[in-house]
Amino acid sequence: MTRVLVIDNYDSFTWNLVHLLGPLATSVEVVRNDAITTDQVLASRPDAIVLSPGPCTPNEAGICLDLVKRVSPEIPTFGVCLGLQTIGQVFGGTVSRAPLPMHGKVSEVEHGGQAVFRGINGPFKATRYHSLIVDRETCPADLQVTAETADGLVMGLSHRSLPIHGVQFHPESILSEHGVTIMRNFFELAADWNAQHRAAGAAAPAGH
Repeated sequence: MTRVLVIDNYDSFTWNLVHLLGPLATSVEVVRNDAITTDQVLASRPDAIVLSPGPCTPNEAGICLDLVKRVSPEIPTFGVCLGLQTIGQVFGGTVSRAPLPMHGKVSEVEHGGQAVFRGINGPFKATRYHSLIVDRETCPADLQVTAETADGLVMGLSHRSLPIHGVQFHPESILSEHGVTIMRNFFELAADWNAQHRAAGAAAPAGH
């Protein structure tokens, strides 16, 4: 069972993303980034969090920066577009202007079949709507670049030890390939993490 909390960053694509997630999850709750606190999210203990795209920078995305900082050791989190940029910034990367703005542009995305890209063969087409990017040169050691464009722009990130993943492109776009597979992979990774770590937490003696 997967209870998903979607943080809506006031983006017109959020409900397309929710439509993609619906068949893959037990329930999907959508809350705007200024209508809930990080403490409330932690108290509700969703099985997974999805950070939506948005028209702003991570600094302007409501609770998102604080949320990723505080929930990353506990709740599997997936970021889309602005969500990926938020993840990158939280762990020490720099979010800067992309060489060219990409609004509805389709690019080939290269990957190594890791994390949320497992089971996907070769490069695939994905739709991009962004003018910001996580600067690859500033990506910290904790984050692995899992996907990129032919010219080396970051299209996917995963934390090396925490259940944190993200993509710069829009998997919910009708022109993006493998969107369902990417999200299913994330939910499977989230379920594996929760089964191991929540069970371990429940078994720990009081006070530990």
